[in-house]
Amino acid sequence: MIRRRWPLALAILFVALLTWYLLYTERVAGALQDDAATLTQIFAEVQALVQDPSPESTDRRLFELQDLILDVGVPLVLTGPGDSVFSAANLPFVADPDTPEGQIRIRAYVRTLDARNPPVGDPEVTRIHYGDPPELRQLRWIPWLQAGGLLLTVLTGVTLIRYQWRAESERAWTLMARELAHQLGTPISSLQGWLEVLGLPHGDRPGEVTDEQIAREVGEDLVRLERIARRFELIGRTPELGGLDVHRLARNLERYLRARLPRLGPGVELHLDLPESLPAVRGNEVLLAWALENVVKNSLDALAGRGGRISIRGEHAEAGWVVLEIADDGPGVAPEIRDRLFEPGTTTKPKGWGVGLALSRRIVEGAHGGKIELVEARHGARIRVKLPAVKG
Repeated sequence: MIRRRWPLALAILFVALLTWYLLYTERVAGALQDDAATLTQIFAEVQALVQDPSPESTDRRLFELQDLILDVGVPLVLTGPGDSVFSAANLPFVADPDTPEGQIRIRAYVRTLDARNPPVGDPEVTRIHYGDPPELRQLRWIPWLQAGGLLLTVLTGVTLIRYQWRAESERAWTLMARELAHQLGTPISSLQGWLEVLGLPHGDRPGEVTDEQIAREVGEDLVRLERIARRFELIGRTPELGGLDVHRLARNLERYLRARLPRLGPGVELHLDLPESLPAVRGNEVLLAWALENVVKNSLDALAGRGGRISIRGEHAEAGWVVLEIADDGPGVAPEIRDRLFEPGTTTKPKGWGVGLALSRRIVEGAHGGKIELVEARHGARIRVKLPAVKG
């Protein structure tokens, strides 16, 4: 559930940050537009003064100009000789320049203004100290807020991805343990059965089983256990890869499965179609046999109780690659799991764990640098396995 929701959480966070940034930018743009309107009004007042320089008009318009400038919101402080404060406007605090306390506080603020913007005027007459307009002060915060939002998003994403990776890792180990227990169960149960038969007197053994038959069956079960041990020993390690005959690999798999078809898939036919011109592939026989066996067993499960046909076809269609296709004429793959068929835990079997095809993908793609995928088929299911061919 968490794995499916964290992309949505990140998307919501990104949309929230984007919405905030757009609204904030719109607010700043509106303030700058208001400033442009104020400057236009100031220009209009100046033009009116030029056209009507009478003393009465001049005094009135100068006061109007002063009000327009003060309405912009820029902090302004007028000082005279000895840094005495004459007047102040748009201060970020309340202070009366006519009181000693107000003078001290405003002078301290003047030093802050001068550190950012050099004052204008003659220090022996009148100097104007000014600050930044409100819009500029707001704009200074934007890079920090953007960086903070980006950092928050990255940290959230990293945390969720690490959580997902840890959950997937724990899930994979759990599924792997179940698969190991499942594979060990069959030969171990068989060994236990043969030990019980071995403990019976010869006359009481079912079907008059001889010691030689028991020894042969026990030997086969031990071979199965060794094969399982070798397979799981290679999981998580870098396997040794060498030239591998595809024909021999497929024939060995065919012999192994044909002996078990009456039990695993009664009524199922297995066919091989491998041209003699197929080059060797670069792979590990133990792992590739396991990967292909899992794919074929998946087809056997699909055909269980109904019978059908499974074909393994090979071709050298692309330079440097050998392509194997395992196809069956079963019911096919349900649409809701097609996109995650090779993910751990994906299964349609009531008691399945969804490990087999996930292991096949790990072996083919992770260990061999190949590609395994479900391809379109008119009937049943078709899985394509691409393996790198041995060069020249």
